[in-house]
Amino acid sequence: MNNNNNSFLSNIPPVVLNLMIINLLFWFASQVFPSTFGIDLVKILGLHYWFSDQFNPIQLVTYMFMHDTNSMSHLLCNMFGVWMFGRTLEQVWGAKKFLFFYLATGVGAGIVQELTWMIDLHDITAAMNEAIATNSGEALVPFSSMFTGGDIALATAQDVIRLKSQIFAAHVTVGASGALFGILLAFGWLFPEARMGLLFIPVMIPARIFVAIYAAFELFFGVAGFAFDNVAHFAHLGGMIFGFILIMYWKKKGINRFH
Repeated sequence: MNNNNNSFLSNIPPVVLNLMIINLLFWFASQVFPSTFGIDLVKILGLHYWFSDQFNPIQLVTYMFMHDTNSMSHLLCNMFGVWMFGRTLEQVWGAKKFLFFYLATGVGAGIVQELTWMIDLHDITAAMNEAIATNSGEALVPFSSMFTGGDIALATAQDVIRLKSQIFAAHVTVGASGALFGILLAFGWLFPEARMGLLFIPVMIPARIFVAIYAAFELFFGVAGFAFDNVAHFAHLGGMIFGFILIMYWKKKGINRFH
């Protein structure tokens, strides 16, 4: 009788396996809870802008276990990456060190995303604060394209307070991509000559170049800010940055595994 010791699941190290299972369970819950219990898990657990009424510090952790509810592609792509690269890191580092790295880079990515939002919203936030202070929407006229429903110059302080809350609440991000990019950076750092492939490059390239190309694309799209693009590119870079900082710290301290 085959005891199934060589099954696919049995060959996945425990932290990677449990992360995949937890993310899958959260995705199914995010599908069921709104219709069954009237609870929007993305609204509660997704990462909101930290000046929003809906922000909660725990979201810096919970957001990385939530994914796009419109399809499974976001979830599957992230979990494939965690499986592909994370299992090797967990085997090399051990379970505790890998889990810490995963969570730390995910939180770091969330922090970078918050800073990105703060920069993006700086001008409109300043204008809204001025409009509230003067009880007039005149300060918002340069941003009139962002508003519908009438002449923004006629808005009162109460109107602007309501608009401000809506704008802040509209900024939310979900997904394990930040942690995944931290994992990708670590894999490229530890195995720089491992051969990897990109869909648009028909040859295998070293992991260090693969990571560099990915980072360059994230930086380009993050700076470009295309209107059709709703991907949190700077959060991805944030995961890489925090991953690099952790690796350098562990290298300096000579930390190979957590016990």
